[in-house]
Amino acid sequence: QVRLVESGGGLVQAGGSLRLSCIGSGNTQSLNIMGWYRQAPGKERERIATISTGGTIDYVDSVKGRFTVTRDNAKNTVYLQMNSLETEDTAVYVCCAEEGSLPRWGQGTQVTVSS
Repeated sequence: QVRLVESGGGLVQAGGSLRLSCIGSGNTQSLNIMGWYRQAPGKERERIATISTGGTIDYVDSVKGRFTVTRDNAKNTVYLQMNSLETEDTAVYVCCAEEGSLPRWGQGTQVTVSS
């Protein structure tokens, strides 16, 4: 089974930047799409960015132009560069990957954007 571990969250002022990383281990040869979700207090989990093994990328409209998802297949790692952060971006950011057709989730990392 694939295990995902995120890092890079923290506290940043509005307008600042953070870079999240998610490293996969275990059955990584079965990794397909990787990406990021977030969940803010009182809100449903939201898919924000995904990237396929071939590099096809999709973003939710609210982060287009501010966030960039990249992937290093050799390292089984997906990154999320977040620029121009807004207070509305405050959430727990969770890495997700498809192991074959099964979704796997990380534990999440907190991102807090202060005004």
